[in-house]
Amino acid sequence: MRKILVLASALAVLASCKKTGDTEYIVSGNVKGIADGKMVMLQTQDETGMLKSVDTVKVQKEKFVFEGKAVEPEMYLVQVEGVMGKIPFILEEGEIEMTIDKDSLPLSKIKGSYNNDELNAYKAKGWEVQKKMIKFQQDNMAKMELAQKTKDMATIEALQKEYTKFQEDFIKQNDAYVSSHPKAFISALIIEGMFNQGAPDIKKIKGYYDQLDESVKNTKHGKKIKKQLDELGKPVAAVKELKAGDMAPDFSAPDAAGKTVSLKQSMGKITIVDFWASWCNPCRAENPNMVALYKEFHGKGLNIISVSLDSDAAKWKGAIAKDGLTWTQVSNLKEMEDPIADAYGVKLIPTTFVLDASGKILARDLRGAELKEKVKSLLK
Repeated sequence: MRKILVLASALAVLASCKKTGDTEYIVSGNVKGIADGKMVMLQTQDETGMLKSVDTVKVQKEKFVFEGKAVEPEMYLVQVEGVMGKIPFILEEGEIEMTIDKDSLPLSKIKGSYNNDELNAYKAKGWEVQKKMIKFQQDNMAKMELAQKTKDMATIEALQKEYTKFQEDFIKQNDAYVSSHPKAFISALIIEGMFNQGAPDIKKIKGYYDQLDESVKNTKHGKKIKKQLDELGKPVAAVKELKAGDMAPDFSAPDAAGKTVSLKQSMGKITIVDFWASWCNPCRAENPNMVALYKEFHGKGLNIISVSLDSDAAKWKGAIAKDGLTWTQVSNLKEMEDPIADAYGVKLIPTTFVLDASGKILARDLRGAELKEKVKSLLK
């Protein structure tokens, strides 16, 4: 009986020490070298993918505090006035502590909640692969730039093949993590990202989803996974599938400057309708081929119109600039809910359609050397 009373007393003490109630959070930050009065913003993405500030506080004696309610875990960002970059973390119920390194944000430390501790461990393992990837990019940057200038497709494809090995390492890491962490919110984010692989393994994704704890399934991201699985599980007849010989549906959407552009306005002798996104690694790997193709054949009648399935305008525009995409770019910023993708029956990216001058589809899903040969033969 005495042991029971001691245990009950200990639990009561622990409960009284807890500063947060159900669904409440306290984010306590320490940022050395930042003057009093500097602003700290707590940010998230809205439904269109644009960043918005949900709270703003001032630094006092190199410290700041955010308080509020979090119904479920979600990725958030902290932006400190005068500091380049943002600190990602998982906002959730409980007490979260941040120690921000203003001179090197990746060295910042976040602890105090289950999902943030898991995020730290996951990032530490990924960093080992990322270091190798960065070294490969640095060692081969000049070689890739020369190959792009000289249109040396054999070298470009060889480097891309080597680069995909790092992506395979990330995939293995993700598989290992998800299979062993059914209660981690990060598992839902990883599974959601599996739909963006070149050829997603739907059976594997469903298996991982089924293993998730109910608390994770009931988050916004868990429900999104379920919705995508249900959509992909529909009978084939219920999904529109455009093929060679069909007429390509006309469409209109905003370009990167906000001007509405239509397919009809963008037609050439031969037109490629290219579905991609900034977050799609296979799409980004294919972009150098598209750049070289456009440079070689645009003067002979080739036009390209790319439809991005992004939701974040800044990331979309950043990818356009970084990859050197000079042709027409449009996006409704609705990701896989994009009405153009729906009209074309596009469920996976990258996807391409090659059209003649009348808008008839001549081929689809060609890439690299195969796409180049098709365009070359059509423009003879």
